[in-house]
Amino acid sequence: MLPGSRALRAAGLLLRPPGAAPRTGAARRARCGIGQRPVWRGFALPAGPDLRHFLRAAAAGQPGPSPELPPEPGSSPGAPKVYLETYGCQMNVSDTEIVWAILQKNGYARTKELGEADVVLLVTCSVREKAEQAIWNRLQHLKALKARRPQARAPLRVGILGCMAERLKEEILHREKLVDVVAGPDAYRDLPRLLAVAESGQQAANVLLSLDETYADILPVQTSAGGTTAFVSIMRGCDNMCSYCIVPFTRGRERSRPIASILQEVRMLSDQGVKEVTLLGQNVNSFRDLSEVHFQSVAAPGLSRGFSTVYKAKPGGLRFSHLLDQVSRIDPEMRIRFTSPHPKDFPDEVLQLIQERHNICKQLHLPAQSGSTRVLEAMRRGYTREAYLELVHHVRDSIPGVSLSSDFIAGFCGETEEDHLQTVSLLREVRYNVGFLFAYSMRQKTRAHHRLQDDVPADVKKRRLEQLIATFREEAARANAALVGQAQLVLVEGPSKRSASELCGRNDGNIKVIFPDAELEDAAEHGAPGRAQPGDYVVVKVTSASSQTLRGVPLYRTTLSRAAASH
Repeated sequence: MLPGSRALRAAGLLLRPPGAAPRTGAARRARCGIGQRPVWRGFALPAGPDLRHFLRAAAAGQPGPSPELPPEPGSSPGAPKVYLETYGCQMNVSDTEIVWAILQKNGYARTKELGEADVVLLVTCSVREKAEQAIWNRLQHLKALKARRPQARAPLRVGILGCMAERLKEEILHREKLVDVVAGPDAYRDLPRLLAVAESGQQAANVLLSLDETYADILPVQTSAGGTTAFVSIMRGCDNMCSYCIVPFTRGRERSRPIASILQEVRMLSDQGVKEVTLLGQNVNSFRDLSEVHFQSVAAPGLSRGFSTVYKAKPGGLRFSHLLDQVSRIDPEMRIRFTSPHPKDFPDEVLQLIQERHNICKQLHLPAQSGSTRVLEAMRRGYTREAYLELVHHVRDSIPGVSLSSDFIAGFCGETEEDHLQTVSLLREVRYNVGFLFAYSMRQKTRAHHRLQDDVPADVKKRRLEQLIATFREEAARANAALVGQAQLVLVEGPSKRSASELCGRNDGNIKVIFPDAELEDAAEHGAPGRAQPGDYVVVKVTSASSQTLRGVPLYRTTLSRAAASH
């Protein structure tokens, strides 16, 4: 699972049998539903816009949609306005940018005012029941908004996109008849057609999963213009099939973008002044680009020692270490992060690259999920507690001063009090800087749903989660306290939310740092002092620490390269 975006934080597909001949492009598209009319459990959806749509477009002086000549980017004054809301992980933030890029090219305008919208699209999360309940609650608010809409305006259209659309497609369409459009994570290209169908008063859905859709040819439109950080999706789907996880069923099998398209996007972000890029994927470090024919016979890299998978090793392709090397060379002043990895995919060449490159952050996400070997086996994680700890020690030996984060689930099926205490002890032994901790939420379709019993009472889950959170905070406070007195290089993100007289940013370890907004000397220039701006690097001496935040005094502005050279 991907940990939640800090911007939003508040908290069967078939494989080709071995030896089978590769499918032709047409056969693969047919298997994945690409180019076909989506079929919805027993009835066919309308094929597209009807005559009334084109008559309205002609009356407004706007061309109808044309596969041969797509509209130019931008929108006319009378363009329909779309309001986008994003829930869940960073991948959904990236998906929102892809959705907006597609709609913008098809003549839609963007609005940040819900009352102005002609279309409301919710990019949803399905990883836990609480995430889905938030969407149902939001839909009730939108139902009231629809009812109050003046008759002189066209009816408000509401769409559910992403993982929840994929998991609950039929229920979403039929529950109170509120939702007009349902689109799964691999169907965003079809949104203009689906919205045109909805405009004629019919519901429309496309939740077909694909074996090869990566949106590689679509450059996302950044939703926070002028931002200092950005997400770049490098792969989609997951093959790990952990018993608790819904991701393989909502986002499909693993497939990676061609490296060339990723590098193009990162260069574009660098040209726009972005100073930090996070490479995204459900299993980001299993990246495997098969677009270059002469790399398709390369041997598969080894797994971390003591780790295993439910699938056979996949030979061929350019791997994550190659991508990370190429991305880090684009801009020496741009920080590179990546999430969410699986602990099994950390070959030494990746660790060595992180240690060597000054602009690859010395921060790793190592999702443990549990500290009990027995529970890890039930989760089908592919490692023991001992193998995980051996990896932690190897990572810390390879990358001195590395910052670690992790995911944990409290109250998984069959978890005993002893299992829980082993997770508590793992939190104490590793002492993570950042943690994402949740109570277990059973998801339909998963192996746990079919094979295991959700037998830990809700009150016990709650108590165990509270103990895990308390333990994490205690140990994170100790880990962060060790930074007091040290100088940290901070990428400024903007004003602190709590005080206009303070700035906020993050250090290399992805820990929030707050410091006074003051006149600072620039180590790279000999001009007059100035105030730090978003996107600047500032050296801050840490004066105090909590489990989540560092505070300090700013010393001077500098550059990423100069700061690295001074060490």
